[in-house]
Amino acid sequence: MQGKFPHSVLFCCDHNAIRSPIAEGMMKKFYGRAAYVQSAGVKNDMEVDGFAITVCDEIGVKIANHRSRSFEEMQDWGDDLGGFDLIVALSPASQRLALEMTRVFHLDVEYWPIMDPTGLAEGRAAKLAVYRQTRDQIQAKMIERFGPPTEPQD
Repeated sequence: MQGKFPHSVLFCCDHNAIRSPIAEGMMKKFYGRAAYVQSAGVKNDMEVDGFAITVCDEIGVKIANHRSRSFEEMQDWGDDLGGFDLIVALSPASQRLALEMTRVFHLDVEYWPIMDPTGLAEGRAAKLAVYRQTRDQIQAKMIERFGPPTEPQD
């Protein structure tokens, strides 16, 4: 599936609290400044998830300072969705909204079916295991799509 490397990528999911911040952080860590990278959610009603922060820290990806934002908020701040080369939707709801909001733009919207880890396990160890699965799904899709990381990994 490896395609042309985009100049700019927007990752999106439902709340911009787990999947899309993980993807944004990984993309920045793995590919450095090769692309402009942002993330957004259908809503921004949650802070970045603590379990997401923890599983990202395990692989040297820092997302603790991420501030959740929505598509609507992006537009309010003057971010032009049409300025992205690629939008990667990590949830069905974000895919629908991305397609709806960009139908007049010439850009690609890809859907990566990434598991939402919320509510799938009880207890810290089990939750961390599920969040690691989500992180690893994103990492596998990212490497499949963009190739091996180009930045040195710690």
